[in-house]
Amino acid sequence: MQKLSLRQTLTIGFMLFSMFFGAGNLSFPPLLGAQAGTHTLVAMMGLMLTAVCFPILAVVAVAKHDNLVKLGSMLHPSFGTVFTELICLMIGPFVAIPRTCSTSFEMAVAQFISLPDGTELFLIRLLYSFLFFAATTFVALHPNKLKDILGRIMTPILVVLIVITFVAAFLKLPVKLAPAATTGYETHPLLTGFLTGYQTMDILAALNFGLVIAVNIEDFGVHDHLAIAKETMKAGVIAGMMLGLVYLATSYIGAVCSGVPGLLTESETGAGILAYAIEQCFGPVGQIIAGLIFFIACFNVCSGLLSSCSEYFHKLQPKVSYKAWLFGFAIFSFVISSAGLYRILSFSFPILKVLCPIAIGVILFGLVKKRQDG
Repeated sequence: MQKLSLRQTLTIGFMLFSMFFGAGNLSFPPLLGAQAGTHTLVAMMGLMLTAVCFPILAVVAVAKHDNLVKLGSMLHPSFGTVFTELICLMIGPFVAIPRTCSTSFEMAVAQFISLPDGTELFLIRLLYSFLFFAATTFVALHPNKLKDILGRIMTPILVVLIVITFVAAFLKLPVKLAPAATTGYETHPLLTGFLTGYQTMDILAALNFGLVIAVNIEDFGVHDHLAIAKETMKAGVIAGMMLGLVYLATSYIGAVCSGVPGLLTESETGAGILAYAIEQCFGPVGQIIAGLIFFIACFNVCSGLLSSCSEYFHKLQPKVSYKAWLFGFAIFSFVISSAGLYRILSFSFPILKVLCPIAIGVILFGLVKKRQDG
């Protein structure tokens, strides 16, 4: 049976990690740590279930059955297509893709300019969004090259920056733990952490990354179905382990800052908390480091999501080219991103609370159900 070399397997695993690790993955663990305070460890166990364990299991389940449409159709002939389309739209142009642009703008641009809120800031946001989507669309034009750009270049840079940040935070930040700041984390930390994990959207994303992973594995010369499925599972485990380690690191940073007076009031998202911690460790240079981390992470995820969504809808409607879907999703996401990060997050959570439990059910079904050929 064909298989990838260790280096190739790691490249695919790094690529998958980069496709997962974006705006929500950087924002919610430090926010969890800051809000949970002394309950952070228990809350993180809940988040790990929905943001690490189930995404890995999703990759395994989909690889076992070829794709999500085929898996979902085993429940009902129409369910597979409808559910897959809903997920693609949520992790694509409706929420996740615009969120990557909005988060990277807030962290990589907005903190460096002193313009008041209003027309000028809005125009700068539009210009940034245009350039951001132009660059990510260019990368997504060739999905078989994502492993080279994301897996070999962007992800190693991102991992190095995150490791440097965590080591500095561990050595320099004074531990200021506070009691849980919200009722949910005080009374039900495990459940609240579990629900927080929904907002990373990793469960939904994992169900739809199969096509892009398969294209990149085939580009390495592996074409046997079983071999592709096994290599996809390996990549899922590698990406999951990396996600888990980063979540532990960033939630620790949030937790040790939980006792800082006024921090939760000033920071509406975990992105602000992480930026505060980095600036405390590195001074003014910390703003640049934080901006780079958020930009690279969001750029990677946006490229991967644009590619995976366009691949799926092109296979669903072959008469519409991959490029047409890609440009269409990029333009739509550009429009949605102008609403700003806070509005996107407020809109998405109620929908995620409905879709994610269904996704968990589909994942568990796919794991126990035997594969059907043909």
